[in-house]
Amino acid sequence: MDFALTQEQEAIRDAIEKICARFGDDYWLKRDREGGFPAELHQALAQAGWLGVAMPEEYGGAGLGITEAAIMMQTISESGAGFSGASAVHMNIFGLNPVVVFGSNDQKKRMLPPLIAGRQRACFAVTEPNTGLNTTRIRTRAELRGDTYYISGQKVWISAAQIAEKVLLLARTTPIEECAKPAQGLSLFYTDFNRKYVEVREIEKMGRKAVD
Repeated sequence: MDFALTQEQEAIRDAIEKICARFGDDYWLKRDREGGFPAELHQALAQAGWLGVAMPEEYGGAGLGITEAAIMMQTISESGAGFSGASAVHMNIFGLNPVVVFGSNDQKKRMLPPLIAGRQRACFAVTEPNTGLNTTRIRTRAELRGDTYYISGQKVWISAAQIAEKVLLLARTTPIEECAKPAQGLSLFYTDFNRKYVEVREIEKMGRKAVD
């Protein structure tokens, strides 16, 4: 197999390198020491149209694929940004693919453009304190009362939760005991990350203080 990058993919790498060159080692050292979301990088990528690299063109994206998105993320990391830089934008790049694939036209029009334009930042809440990555065993529950879902539970290791305006959250809508298969009864919710109802506590980590 030929793993060489195409001319278009090389052009993507070059374009991302030029943006990242504006954020040198001093910038990332300060983020690593003091924390603080790298909003300047996030906005620079948004203004250049890269937050929608793998999103449909009709919603403001570039309409490219996961390979091109992966090249972008690798280039950001290699620039000196490491996981702090990559994690600052990875949710915008990959997170709402379920909406792209399964969402209604109304959902796509409402959810995708603000994320692509960098007006909204999102986090992905899956992992839980007592279940880890055993996703079928998550305990966060979403209960339908009338026409409103009420969600309760705990999530952990949610990158960028301290600055996100939106959350893509996985919850169980049917108890696992009532499901024929463990993977059934799970639903994705995309909603406001309202800190009036959600408590967010930062977890210290090495090399990722900007997105703790």
